Formats: sequence, structure tokens, C-alpha cells
Amino acid sequence: MPAMTMTEKILARAAGKSSVTPGENVWVNVDVLMTHDVCGPGTFGVFKKEFGPQAKVWDPEKVVIIPDHYIFTKDAMANRNVDILRAFAKEQNIKYFYDVGTEKYKGVCHIALPEEGHTRPGEVLLGTDSHTCTAGAFGEFATGIGNTDAGFVLGTGKLWLKVPPTMRFIFHGQLPPYLMAKDLILAVIGDIGVDGATYRAMEFDGDGVFALNIEERMTLCNMAIEAGGKNGIIAADQVTLDYVNQRNAGNKPYTVVTTDPGAKFIFEKVYDVTKLEPVIAKPHSPDNKAFVSEVKGTKLDRAYIGSCTGGKLTDFKAAAELLRGKSVKIDTFVVPATTEVARGLDTEKIGGQTLREIFLAAGAKIGDASCAACLGGPSDTFGRLNAPISCISTTNRNFPGRMGHKEAKVYLASPLTVAASALAGSIADCRELLV
Repeated sequence: MPAMTMTEKILARAAGKSSVTPGENVWVNVDVLMTHDVCGPGTFGVFKKEFGPQAKVWDPEKVVIIPDHYIFTKDAMANRNVDILRAFAKEQNIKYFYDVGTEKYKGVCHIALPEEGHTRPGEVLLGTDSHTCTAGAFGEFATGIGNTDAGFVLGTGKLWLKVPPTMRFIFHGQLPPYLMAKDLILAVIGDIGVDGATYRAMEFDGDGVFALNIEERMTLCNMAIEAGGKNGIIAADQVTLDYVNQRNAGNKPYTVVTTDPGAKFIFEKVYDVTKLEPVIAKPHSPDNKAFVSEVKGTKLDRAYIGSCTGGKLTDFKAAAELLRGKSVKIDTFVVPATTEVARGLDTEKIGGQTLREIFLAAGAKIGDASCAACLGGPSDTFGRLNAPISCISTTNRNFPGRMGHKEAKVYLASPLTVAASALAGSIADCRELLV
């Protein structure tokens, strides 16, 4: 049997084959399908059109529905979308529906999935959102699909996929205190471009990766799509297993896979993290890379800390370390990704103060758990850029109009860099505050 990468092994198992090769098309059995309020209604429409108005989903316990994008808004069409989710979940007896306005509400789907135990090594997880690749941090094949594909999966539990070739990115060295996973992935995207990994798997390896906690690994895999990647993936280790075993929904069995020695990679790049400095993505593309020293002093109007990329507890602890005892000079918005993270703002302390107390004392505004302004949304969305202003953000995309106004300028950066910049009112080097 030929040596295979993790991605190839997972797809081979899901296809019932002993091996697969890049470029091969295979039918795969899907372990989990996730959808949300933006794409759910369209997905359900496709499902009912193709399988019939009375059709039942292939497995109601393998479908996860998470409203998260346009939640806390008075917009009638956004609210209607959530109503459609509710009706479908009830009709189909969907076990895992995290409805807004209930105790089950979670927030951002990509963080809610692992928190609620829907991510397991070796599985195939598909979602109607490009950042579904976040779950690759758990050693599984996770990728975003469109409404048509998702409608087909709802009815059959299968999807026709092409096996992607794998690119490997190896990070060596001990991460300096001024760097975060966001800096690492922005460096990669800046080097290979937003199309550099088109329909390729991005495998992250090296002692620098396995020294990261699980939330930081999620950040790495989350932005594989910003390089055009089909999926991002990191091998499961004890850190992964401890997290998964504590939360595994339904205590489902799973099989850990690892890349075989001698597996072929279409591309390899090695980074020494000790030689990197904080990275920024300038408007209007995630690959418009600059080191912070090159753009330091650029005037800003707003800072934003949140999203599936930058709204986890690790992100907020990093930002709070810099903000404690200081005051921001520009409007600063803090949005926890999930309700679990939001609770962490009240339980995690630094120097006797909770994270929430630190943020509020610094002058930041804290929103409810959701995607909020990451995808712009209706005009009343918390933190939305409703004017042509400049914002530094922990989110994952900075295309024109992504966070609201089409003439706004968005700089992508790590929570440390965003926090330092909020204090300065301009792009700042967090290293100057960490000495």
C-alpha cells in the first residue's frame, strides 16, 4: 500500500478504499454536516426540491445546525432565516440545534463544533461555510461546501470529492511571547498568496505547531481557506485527545490517523518561528503581508477582537495582558466567539481582575457571542464598519466591504497586535509593551 498523507488516509477510510491518490474522485461517507443561518435556508430548499417536500435527512444525529451570523439584529430577513432553521430542526428531529434565545445557543459555529464535541480525529466534517476547515486542528478532514452539495449530503450522507494533494508547512522553534498563531498563518498566506493552496490540503507540522494549545491550532487551520486551501490539518496528539475525549458528543468512537513516513507532498516550506516578527495583512487582501515594523504608526479609527479566528479565550487573555491598567485611544470592540468563551471572560483573571473587567476598564465595548461584524451584516450589527474608516481586526478577511462599508480599510493582525494598536490609536508593535 502506498504511503499516504493524513488527508488521503481519512478520505480513503471514508470512501471504503485501502488507498487513494491526489486527483482521484471518490464517494465519501460524511460523519458530520454543519449549517447555519446564512446558508441553512438555501440548503434546506435544495434538499426538499431534489428529495421531495416530505423527505427526511439521512441521519438527524449527524446534522448540526448553529445560528451564528446575523443573530442580534432587528433585520426582518435575518430573523426569518433563523425561523427557517427552527422549523426544519423541529420537522427533522435534529438533535443538535443550538437555537438563539435558548440555553443551548452557542455562537460562532466553528468554535461551537469542538466545544460541543462534534470534532473527532479521522472523521469527515463538512459545513456550509468556508471556515469549516478550522476543525482540521483536530486531525480530521474538514472543509466548506456550497448549498447544493450540502442539500445532497442531507439526503444521502455522501459527497463526491476529489482527493487534494498536500502541502506541508513546518514550524520549528519556541514561539516568542510576541507571536501568536495568527502571525504564523498570515506569514504563510503572505508567502504563497490567496490562491497558493487552491484545492490543496495544508498540513501543519513541527515542534512549533505542537507547542500551541488547541485554540491556537484552530487559528492556523481556520485560515487555510484564505490561501485557497481545500482543508487545513494538524495531526492529533495528546493535547487533541484530551480535549476531544472530554467533550465527544455521544461518546462516538474515532480512529486517529497520521501521515505515513515517505508520503508525498506537492510543496514544503520550513519556518523558524524565533526569526519571525508580528505580521499584518494590509487592505484589501489577506496576502497583502507586511511586518509590523513596516506599517507601525498607520492611523486607525477602530480595533476589533473577535470571530472564529480571534474570539477564543486564548485570544482574549493575550489582549487583556496588554490592556490591563491602560485605556484604549480608539473605539475597541470585543466579541466572544461563543457563550462558553463569554463565560470565560468572567472566570479567567489576570492580576485579580476578570478579563471582562479589564476590557471594560480599558474602555472597550463587549458584544454578545456571535459572528457580529466579521461578515458585515445588517447595519445594526455590533461593531460593523458603517463608515469608510480604518480598523485593525483579529478577523480572517479584509476584502472591500467584508466588515461593512465598502470603502473601509481593514488590517488583519493577532490579538496582541490589535490590543497594542488600540492603546496607541495607530498600528503598534506589541513587542514594545511586552519587554
